[in-house]
Amino acid sequence: MRVTMILPALTEATSPLFRPIKYSLFPPLGLATLAGYLSDDDDVRIIDEHVQQGPDDDNPDLVVIQAYITSARRSYELADAYRARGAHVCLGGLHPTSLPDEAAAHADTVFTGPGEDTWPRFLADFRAGRPLARYDSRVRTLEHLPPIRRDLIDRRLYLVPNSIVVSRGCPHACDFCYKEAFFAGGRSFYTATVDAALAEIDSLPGRHLYFLDDHLFGNRRFASALFEGMRGGNRLWQAAGTVKTVLQPGLLEAAAACGLRSLFVGFETINSANLDAYRKGHNAHQDYAAAIRRLHDLGVMVNASFVFGMDSDDPSVFDRTVEWAIQRGVETATFHVLTPYPSTALYQRMAAAGRILHSDWDLYDTRHAVFQPAHMSVEQLETGYWRAYKQFYSWRNIARGASVADTLAGRARHLAYAVGWKKLEPVWDVAIRARRLTQARPWLERVLAGLSADDVRPGASISDARPDDYVHAPAVQENRRHGQAQYRLENLRSHEVLRAGEDRRRFFPRGASG
Repeated sequence: MRVTMILPALTEATSPLFRPIKYSLFPPLGLATLAGYLSDDDDVRIIDEHVQQGPDDDNPDLVVIQAYITSARRSYELADAYRARGAHVCLGGLHPTSLPDEAAAHADTVFTGPGEDTWPRFLADFRAGRPLARYDSRVRTLEHLPPIRRDLIDRRLYLVPNSIVVSRGCPHACDFCYKEAFFAGGRSFYTATVDAALAEIDSLPGRHLYFLDDHLFGNRRFASALFEGMRGGNRLWQAAGTVKTVLQPGLLEAAAACGLRSLFVGFETINSANLDAYRKGHNAHQDYAAAIRRLHDLGVMVNASFVFGMDSDDPSVFDRTVEWAIQRGVETATFHVLTPYPSTALYQRMAAAGRILHSDWDLYDTRHAVFQPAHMSVEQLETGYWRAYKQFYSWRNIARGASVADTLAGRARHLAYAVGWKKLEPVWDVAIRARRLTQARPWLERVLAGLSADDVRPGASISDARPDDYVHAPAVQENRRHGQAQYRLENLRSHEVLRAGEDRRRFFPRGASG
């Protein structure tokens, strides 16, 4: 069977403002995961339009397209073209899950939610000649997954080919997040086993890793065992977490001890009135400044995420947010215009109030205002968003932010990371076009390591180092055994507590005390 799997380019990635490095960071792991379910006899290829030319006039038997909201138009164009050639077209991902009826007009089969349970069923049905028009995910587990087909990914095309996902979803339910719609009908947060996660890490060459999990710290027992198993492995890694988990004692220290060097943190707003209104309660009453100090004290850089346009925001929010971040030495910041994605609670509320301006999905890119803000105009919101980026990443403010660091090495690291991310676009463009991102990875590792030459082997890169160089020392194996045993023990204790609760309910009727 001939199979073509496509990640269509996001609209913003094809605009004149295209930032090549932003879309050349991570390979399409979702498609590579699905490819693992195909048989050895199948002829499969993965096309990522952000780094590769779009598909030509091939004639596969099966086409799989992963669609986001701002790639929906392109996804439908591809789907229609392949269907005209006689291919069976599957559409899945965030956007088809949110609007399955819209996607169904362009596909033979639509998938909603995660694909670990539905994709194998579809393959069996397709090979038997009876595929369904729609598959809705209900069973949520990461156990017994086949190996990810990383052999289908050209590592030279990505700065961070060692991206990894060891969980799905998030334990929180923010008002503006796709998560609740995508995971409807089943568990909305679940993890791989610690053993499987460590085995996947072992398979990745070099030092650097990037965990793409929405909330790597969301299951404390799992995260603790994972970090214990990674300790001593000489890894450098990045991930995402919440303010609440940063402030909890113990877990962040364990993460830093096994190589955490940069964390994406969803602060979202410095206006506390916005937090409860957008179901961001886990950020409420948290000391943001203390979270940043804690990260910096442990040698972890901060990528702070902020959302503009919430109902308590006014035109002053942009300058105030930028200044707040600079004064606290935030290394990098990601700004967004609040975007009410279809099927989210935010969208439903705004639609009911008549505040949604249009359904041009190309503009639902967190850079355009697609709703009527409460205390500013659409133009003020969009202009303020661009001004925030310009101000935060001005040379003067990069230097101001770096000056907050206590040490000269800390200041140099801040400067190197911020300048490399936002001020070297022409250099990145040349490296991407020449397929030379491999040469940039040792630089990334050195910056993450704090610019210490001792922490980076001369000439070493992710592509040329063997996993054995880092992960098979006796001390590492001992840490892994300890971490895995601790995880199993704490899970057993949790089951015992649950069982005790069930026994208590059996013997103490509702309302009784004991």
